[in-house]
Amino acid sequence: MMSLLCFTLLSLTLASSVYSEAQSTPPPLSVTVYANLSSNVTLPCRPQHSSGMMSFGSNGMRVKWTKLGEDVSLDEDVLVSMGFHKKSYGSFEDRVFLQEADNEDASLVINEVSMDDMGRYRCEVINGMDDSIQEVTLEVQGRADIDGVVFPYFPRLGRYNLNFHDAEQACLEQGAVVASFDQMYEAWRSGLDWCNAGWLSDGTVQYPINVPREPCGGANSNAGLRSYGQRNKSSSLFDVFCFATAFNGHFYWLVQPDRLTYDEAVQACLDDGAEIAKVAHMFSAWKLQGYDRCDAGWLADASVRYPISRPRKNCSPLEAAVRFVGFPDKKQKLYGVYCYKDQQ
Repeated sequence: MMSLLCFTLLSLTLASSVYSEAQSTPPPLSVTVYANLSSNVTLPCRPQHSSGMMSFGSNGMRVKWTKLGEDVSLDEDVLVSMGFHKKSYGSFEDRVFLQEADNEDASLVINEVSMDDMGRYRCEVINGMDDSIQEVTLEVQGRADIDGVVFPYFPRLGRYNLNFHDAEQACLEQGAVVASFDQMYEAWRSGLDWCNAGWLSDGTVQYPINVPREPCGGANSNAGLRSYGQRNKSSSLFDVFCFATAFNGHFYWLVQPDRLTYDEAVQACLDDGAEIAKVAHMFSAWKLQGYDRCDAGWLADASVRYPISRPRKNCSPLEAAVRFVGFPDKKQKLYGVYCYKDQQ
């Protein structure tokens, strides 16, 4: 009798274990999708449940797309759909929608893909007791002539102090070239917004506006590239928009026990087998590599800046950006330094 009881209990335990494994949530399906810069792309999501495909005809169907960050606190809502009610968020607003090709499709369409769209996405579909999760990785491939970063620049002298030839030299000194119209256009489409006019390589002077406002052409004006047209390359004075591509070297914050003057910062990088980083090094590392550090440091032009890719309190809370502190007195011991080391 005791043997029979033990056998019965063992059988129930095994059955319970098998049932539990059968009911556990399977790991999310994962695929990789490739898209060209500025194109449209579809991230696939065709959810399933135990009895077959879910149907969009069900009024209780809920779809949520999320762009995943390095941790949960950095996740970004993309789109939520429930029946006829749909809402997109942040930089995805009015740029994403569900494909809904049939009653079994929750795929996401993204228009005008930017480099910032690259990353991992999660598709969650809930229909009653059924919950389906899929993950998609989006890789964005840029055009060779525009795959880089455009950044506004002015020297220590202040704003609007560069003729065209000085502008060319200023960009070269910072490891960049004067941006072309196409490069500026793509940067504007990717969100560049700057209210000071600068030279482009074709000799025109323009500036990009994504958020119309009074000091920048008027609050009721349209977003776009504002152009002053062709200007005299010798006598007209403006800022400049520079363009930098990816670098093969290593851009980094040099850990030091003390804050440094500008001359000490230059020497500290040399002592570490590197050079003090140029402005283009910082913008390239920030935009193309996602470099993020909330420490203000000296750069080669004696400016002080810091790159923020993950906006947060006290560190550019509203936007990802290279923050500009200014051109302080070179003898101030208030800042660290960013260095750049060529790859051997």
